[in-house]
Amino acid sequence: MPKIAITGKGGVGKTTLTALLSYIYTQRGQDVIAIDADPAGNLGLAFGLPANLDARLQPIAEMEDLIYERTGAQKGTIGGVFRLNPKVDDIPESFSVRHRGVRLLRLGTVRGGGAGCICPESALLKALVTHMLLRRNQTLILDMEAGVEHLGRGTAGAVDAFIIVVEPGLRSLGTAEQIHALAAEIGIKQFYLVANKSRGPQDDEFVRQHAAGLPFLGSLPFSSAAVTADQAGVAVFDEASELVAAAARIADHLAA
Repeated sequence: MPKIAITGKGGVGKTTLTALLSYIYTQRGQDVIAIDADPAGNLGLAFGLPANLDARLQPIAEMEDLIYERTGAQKGTIGGVFRLNPKVDDIPESFSVRHRGVRLLRLGTVRGGGAGCICPESALLKALVTHMLLRRNQTLILDMEAGVEHLGRGTAGAVDAFIIVVEPGLRSLGTAEQIHALAAEIGIKQFYLVANKSRGPQDDEFVRQHAAGLPFLGSLPFSSAAVTADQAGVAVFDEASELVAAAARIADHLAA
C-alpha cells in the first residue's frame, strides 16, 4: 500500500492531485486515508465534502484537551516535560470522516514556536504521521504545505513517493528545488515532479528541461471543469474526467 506525500507552493494544485489519487486508489479497491496537512485545510472541498461532515473534521492540532491528555503536558505552561511518543493509534478512526470511500483526517498546523519547534502539538502530530506511515494495510496520501513539517528523519524511509507539484513556470520550479533540498536533508529519496495546469506537450517538456534532475512523473492538463467543480463545491473527480484519466496514468507510473 503506497505512502505518498504531496507538496508544492500554494495554489499549484497539490490538493487537487491528492483528491484525484485518493479516488483512483479507492476505485482500485485500496483502503485510502487522505491527510490534510496544509494550513489552508481545503482538502474537503476537493472531495465535495458536505458542510455537516466538514464541520466534524476538526484539526488535530487545535484539540487542546486531546493534546494535553496524550502528551501529559500541562495547560497554561510553556516548556516543561511531555511525552514525545504519545498514544495515537486510535486517532485516525476516531477523528476522521469517511466520504466517497476515502477516510479524511485534518491535521492542522502548530501555531507559534517557529519551524522545527518541539512542543506538545508538534510531538502529537509527528507521532500520528509516523503511525500512519508505518501502517502496512492502508494507502496514505498526505497533502502538505511547501515544507516537511510533519515528517521526520525516523520516518523518511517510509515515504514511497514524495511528489512535488509544479506549474510550468520558473518560479514554481524554483520552489520545487527548495522543497527538494529540505526533504533530502531528512533522508527522503524518492522524489517526483508532477506538472499541473499543463497546456500540452510543450509545457511538459519545459518542466522536464528545468526539473533539476527530478524525475517527471506526469501532468494534469488545464481543466475548466476543475474550476467549475470548485465553484460548485463538488468533487473534482466527478466533474473533470480528463483529470481522472491523467491521475490514473500518474498512479500507473508510480507502480511501475
